[in-house]
Amino acid sequence: MVLDFKNFPQLITERLILRSIESTDAGLIHKLRSDEVVNQFVGRDNSSTLEKAKEFILKIQNLVSKNEGLYWIIRLKENNDLIGTVCLWNFDPENEIVEIGYEMLPEFQGRGIMSESIKAVTAYTFEEIKAKIITAFPSADNVNSVAILKKLNFEFEDKKYNSTHENVNNIVTYTLRNHAFI
Repeated sequence: MVLDFKNFPQLITERLILRSIESTDAGLIHKLRSDEVVNQFVGRDNSSTLEKAKEFILKIQNLVSKNEGLYWIIRLKENNDLIGTVCLWNFDPENEIVEIGYEMLPEFQGRGIMSESIKAVTAYTFEEIKAKIITAFPSADNVNSVAILKKLNFEFEDKKYNSTHENVNNIVTYTLRNHAFI
């Protein structure tokens, strides 16, 4: 696996730009991280503040600089505002496995934006990072998230892989395999 993120990979799709997180994203990161519905599915409490959002941004920037994760802001091409995020983290270089995570502001859900974003990130993960397996650990209760994964050919597996999640109710495992390397 190639874990060198010094030149952050901006990804462009038909409607979207996936870019690095910036300090100016604090207000929208706070909004995303304090949404009760989103938090319920990712096992996060609702105690976000603007200060915590700023701390989170610094934490993410530090992880990226140490090649321990990638975190994309999803935005529409016509403006720079965050509407969701996709991340790669929990790298297992020995087994060539990486975890994908994602979340979206509710007012943008149901438009195919997350599917479009995940397609771009999985292509990058297989082509540039050279991962063999991408894991995802949604709550089985999050039917929309599970539907997106199934639509993108992720398969349910009865194995934990690299899951470190403790606060997600009814957590399940989905994987997408890079058939070019298997």
